Parts: sequence; C-alpha cells; structure tokens
Amino acid sequence: MRRSVWAFSAGVVTWIVVVSVLNLLMRLEMSGYAVAEPAMAFSLAMKWGRLTLAIIASLVTGLVVASLAPANKRLPLILGTALLGVFIPVHYGLWDKFPLWYHLVFLSSLIPAVLAGARVRERVENRRMSAQSTVTGH
Repeated sequence: MRRSVWAFSAGVVTWIVVVSVLNLLMRLEMSGYAVAEPAMAFSLAMKWGRLTLAIIASLVTGLVVASLAPANKRLPLILGTALLGVFIPVHYGLWDKFPLWYHLVFLSSLIPAVLAGARVRERVENRRMSAQSTVTGH
C-alpha cells in the first residue's frame, strides 16, 4: 500500500514536471507561442502541440507508475482517473477558450495514455523476462 501511494504521488509529480518542461520548450521553440499563451489565443498547431505534450506526459506517467509499483495493476487506471477528475473542472473553467474537440481530445486521452504508458513498462518487463528465461533455459 505504501509503495502504491508513493508511486501515485510520483506519477502526479511526473505529469506536472513533464508537461512543464515540454511547455517551456514550446515557449522557446514555437514561434508566437509565448505571446499567445497568456490569452490562450493559440493557433491550431499550438493546440495540437499542447495536446501532444499532455499525451506524452500521460504516457511517461503511466510508465513511471507501473515501474514504481508493478504489482498494483490498477494503479495506472486510478491515477488516470484522478487526473481526469482534476482536469474536468479545469476544462470547464476554460470552456470558452478552446473548441469542443480540444476539450474532448484532452480529457478522453488521459486515462488511455496513462494505461498505454503502463503497458509499455509491462511489455518491456515481459520481454526481459522472456529473454532471461531463454538464456537460462527456464
């Protein structure tokens, strides 16, 4: 239980850090992004960039959570659901700033992306164990 709480907390921190770093990179590298950000007057490319960085953060979060608490198979789902629960009211507050499709893509991607990140960790571990058993003959 303690390990799951720690992994959950690390997952939340991971999501925040990854989104923050990628958003900073967008400010530095994407023309006009830093100017558009305060008013949230994003171009279509900027909106897709923001969605992409959120999906990347969710994937990395799932990978981290599954790596830290591999025995708790439900934890990535719990964390993805918690992220969704946090972001529904945030997006409600931003409703007029973005088109409907943007909110739907963001919100509907949280749980599947966290689960996909966890699945990556699981597949890597399965391959490692399979290769190990092949080498040892077990």
